[in-house]
Amino acid sequence: MKLPMLDRKDEMRRLNAAMDAAEASFVCVYGRRRCGKSRLLREAFGKRRCAYYVGDDRNAGLQKQSLAKAVAELVPGFDRVDYPDWGALLDRWWEEAPPGGILAFDEFPALVAAAPEIPSLLQKNMDRWSGKPVHTVVCGSSQRMMQGLVLDRTAPLYGRAREIIEVKPLEAHWLVEAFGFKDPRRALDAYSIWGGVPRYWELALDFPSHRQALRSLVLDPMGVLHQEPRRLLLDDMRDVTQAASILALIGQGCHRLSEIAGRLGKPATSLSRPLSRLVELGLVSRDIPFGAPERDSKRSTYRIGDPFSNFWFRWVEPNRSRLEAGRIVAVDAEIEAGWPRFLGEAWERLARTSVPRHEIGRTRWRPASRWWGPGMERKRLEVDIVALSEDKNSILVGEAKLALAPQEWRRVEQALSEKAKFLPHAGGRRIVPCVWTVGGRKPDGVHVHHMTCTMVLSALR
Repeated sequence: MKLPMLDRKDEMRRLNAAMDAAEASFVCVYGRRRCGKSRLLREAFGKRRCAYYVGDDRNAGLQKQSLAKAVAELVPGFDRVDYPDWGALLDRWWEEAPPGGILAFDEFPALVAAAPEIPSLLQKNMDRWSGKPVHTVVCGSSQRMMQGLVLDRTAPLYGRAREIIEVKPLEAHWLVEAFGFKDPRRALDAYSIWGGVPRYWELALDFPSHRQALRSLVLDPMGVLHQEPRRLLLDDMRDVTQAASILALIGQGCHRLSEIAGRLGKPATSLSRPLSRLVELGLVSRDIPFGAPERDSKRSTYRIGDPFSNFWFRWVEPNRSRLEAGRIVAVDAEIEAGWPRFLGEAWERLARTSVPRHEIGRTRWRPASRWWGPGMERKRLEVDIVALSEDKNSILVGEAKLALAPQEWRRVEQALSEKAKFLPHAGGRRIVPCVWTVGGRKPDGVHVHHMTCTMVLSALR
């Protein structure tokens, strides 16, 4: 099912400003696959005078001919010439391009792989024709290559971009709009599988239920998303085997660097760079206890940060042989049995993410973290959600639960009170206790703040 373009107002505003500029402009758009980069470009270009070309894996000569045909839609007869090289083609484009004309390269890394000289040629013409209102847009899914082509100090295009736009997965709220959910639990279920990638949503909407979509698209070896995380890695990692192994171990519960290194039989120091790269790509998140210094590597833990990849490495990767053997129903039954725990972890992360977007206890909060480690009485202490107020005078102490029966609320209230007493960094600050549940109501007489899934999703937009 084709969805309307959701959100992207800021990205659209920046693109329009660049395309409306009276002088030449250069724009770089990048981000992981299936997040809607090409859709964004097509919507932004609209009826503008644009030569739009999608790079591919063919040799440079064939791609040169295809680009000439795309340009011919703006410059009649442009494709009737056999250009000896890319320089001749691009020189003519800048000479004859109409004012306000746009030359857009989608899948730019694929084109550069076939013709490495293109970035230098673009730079030469941008500098030469800087006074002419002709605009250039490059777009690609390989974040490593796009950043290298535009953000690296040694790259020809470095420092020339008017806009560098990263198209990220959408916030969880937009999934509610896409699917029209009324029940917040269904929205949480869906987000825990598909994350914020709009193309996944479109594919899932072709099925009557998420369970059927999951079986057909992800669990079935012939499903279009069955190998998706590996494709994401191929876009951006030189050593896919090592990255996939790290993600597989994290998905199966190895969250510390020492555990991952031990299972791989490698020194921990050799994994610092690939882990850092996975964090940069948004595939892994690095957690440190609340208040700990950023460089505290000994207490760091790692989790898969992308919801879809988290689901895939938890349930698909360890069951690939069974799925290949047609045991889809059996694996699906295991997913259903383990779903409450998996969903609870996803809900906790989503609740933490929403904290800076809310006013809780008439107070605005900084980004939230978990706390784990010895408390003030030196006993092991864990708290799901901890955050400082903007003025640092108050501290938010919270727990995330899928649901609470009426009789459980007072027990949780008491537990939070006890944890706050022994929580480092809480001393001398106003304690604001809060409980996050997917639904339900807080009983009378319970003195904690209450945040629901509806509130969280409304904030994440």
